[in-house]
Amino acid sequence: MNRLLRYTMLTTLLVCGCSTQGPHQEQRLEEVEATLQSGDLLFRRGTGLAGHVVATLDKEGHFSHVGLVVGDTADWRVVHAVPYEPEFEGDFDRVKCEPVADFLGRYPSAEFGLYRPLIEPQALERITRHALRLSRERVPFDHDYNAEDTTRLYCTELIEYLFHLEGYSLSEGRRTEINLTGFAGSYIFPSDVTQSSLLIPIY
Repeated sequence: MNRLLRYTMLTTLLVCGCSTQGPHQEQRLEEVEATLQSGDLLFRRGTGLAGHVVATLDKEGHFSHVGLVVGDTADWRVVHAVPYEPEFEGDFDRVKCEPVADFLGRYPSAEFGLYRPLIEPQALERITRHALRLSRERVPFDHDYNAEDTTRLYCTELIEYLFHLEGYSLSEGRRTEINLTGFAGSYIFPSDVTQSSLLIPIY
């Protein structure tokens, strides 16, 4: 299969689709920001084609993208690995750190969820430091979606890697198998993370 086509298919499977402005976005943002803690996982799902594709393939899930919350009430941010969201001309697909308002506001009417890790605070603090380091290092986005190579990372792979650095596995070995003509593999989908016994849903 053509390499560009393969990338396009994978991106469609694992990244949110575009959506339009929702009527209660500001209220929703205020509600979720009032609940945040550093180290939380913030999931989102687009309402366009990609969101529907993920919902079809990921039978257990509701989301198509995830990031790690860092900061405090004065400046909540999300560290996430994402393609096709450049911050400036010449920017490349990479791990980045952006305000929660931007993370959720890019797809205003998207469904989203907040999950809290049930791990010791000291480990969670180190995980957030690891996340910030990777964003500063501008680790490239993994267009091959290869969870065995951590020099490049896709969204759920980033989360799994961050917690692995402290001895935890949020996926607990779960993988989503995809079998399409010309493309097959085993990937970490959002539901492979949300089902974790180490997470509790907050919002």
